[in-house]
Amino acid sequence: MTCQLNERDRAAEVNKRLAGLIARLALLTGFVIASVGCASGAKTMTDDSAIDTIMQAYQGDVPGASVLVIRDGKPIVQKGYGLANLEDHEVATAATNYRLASVTKQFTAAAILLLAEDGRLSLDEPMRQWLPSLPAVTDAITIRHLLSHTGGMIDYEDVMPATQTTQLRDSDVLHLLEAQDHLYFAPGSHYRYSNGGYSMLALIVEKASGMRFEDFLKRRIFEPLRMSHTLAYVNGGPSVSHRAYGYSETATGWSRTDQSTTSAVLGDGGIYSSIDDLARWDAALYDNRLLSDASRRLAFTAWTPTDDPDVAYGLGWRLTGDSLWHSGESIGFRNVIVRYPQRHLSVIILSNRNDPEPYRMALAIARHFLGET
Repeated sequence: MTCQLNERDRAAEVNKRLAGLIARLALLTGFVIASVGCASGAKTMTDDSAIDTIMQAYQGDVPGASVLVIRDGKPIVQKGYGLANLEDHEVATAATNYRLASVTKQFTAAAILLLAEDGRLSLDEPMRQWLPSLPAVTDAITIRHLLSHTGGMIDYEDVMPATQTTQLRDSDVLHLLEAQDHLYFAPGSHYRYSNGGYSMLALIVEKASGMRFEDFLKRRIFEPLRMSHTLAYVNGGPSVSHRAYGYSETATGWSRTDQSTTSAVLGDGGIYSSIDDLARWDAALYDNRLLSDASRRLAFTAWTPTDDPDVAYGLGWRLTGDSLWHSGESIGFRNVIVRYPQRHLSVIILSNRNDPEPYRMALAIARHFLGET
C-alpha cells in the first residue's frame, strides 16, 4: 500500500538485511541452549532464553512485540516485550491488541467461506454479480480470483490522489476501481498481490450477508471463538482495548506513525487482535468448530504460485513447505503468523514498529521448538 509498505516489494530487501542478524542470533541461541543443558527441569528456562535472545531488539523502552508459541494445542510461550504505548509507558503483554494489517486477510477469506457454506455465494461467481458498478473489463474476475490474488485488478494504492489526506474506506476503494479501464493481466493467468481485491471481498461479504463487514466478523467469527477483544476497527465505533500504537524509527528516536490514509480499509488489513485471542483462532483451524473440513482444505490449498518460487498462495494464506503463514505490514506495525499444522506448532509475532519484518524471527523460534537449531 502507498503508506503501508507493499510486502511483495519489500521482501528481497528485508531478507537480505535480516539474514545476517538471524544467523548471529541462531549462533547465540545455540550457545544458550548448550549452556543450560538438557535436564527436563531446565526446559522452560531454555525456551525463554532462546526467545529472549531472538527478540532482544524489542526489550526496554522501545516499541515492542508480543510472542506466542503453541504446541499440541497449548500455548507454551506467551510473552510481551517493550512498550505498546511509548507516551504512556504501557508495556506490551499477551493481551495487547495490534493492528494485524494483512494478517487480516485470512479472516476476510474465512468470512467468504462461511457465506459459501451458507449457500449465499459461490467462489466461482463473477465479482460483478455483487459489485455491478465495477467496469466491464472486470467481468471475468471471480471471487476465487480475488481470494488468491489472481484477478489482475489495478492496485488502488497506485491510483489514489496524490493530495489524499482523509482516510479511505472500502467503499472509497470501490470508487477508485470503478474508474479503471484495464487490468494487469487476464484473470486467472498470473499472480499479483492485491489489497484492493480483499477490500472488494469485504464489500461482497456485506452484500451477501446484509451486515456490515465488521459486524459479520464479530457475529460469525469472533464471538463464536470467544475472541472477545478482537475487532475490525472503525473510527467512531467500539474502541480497541489494550491498544498498541504504531511507531517508526527516525534519526532522533521513535515517532508515532499509527495511521495512514489507507488504515481505515477493513478487508485488506483493518483487524486488531492479541496473541491471547489469536491462540483461539489457531485452535479453530484444526477442526470444524468454525469452518468445515472442506472450507479449510480450500483455504490451505496452493491455488497459485507467487513471485517467490518457494511460496504458493491459498485463500488468505501463504504456503511454504509444510507451513502455512501470512505476514502483515502497515505503517507502524509488523506481524506474522506461521503454522506447522502437521507438527502441531504455531508461532505468532505481533509488533508495533515499522521494522524489522518478523517472519525470519518466527522461523528462528520455530526451528528451536522443532529441534532444528
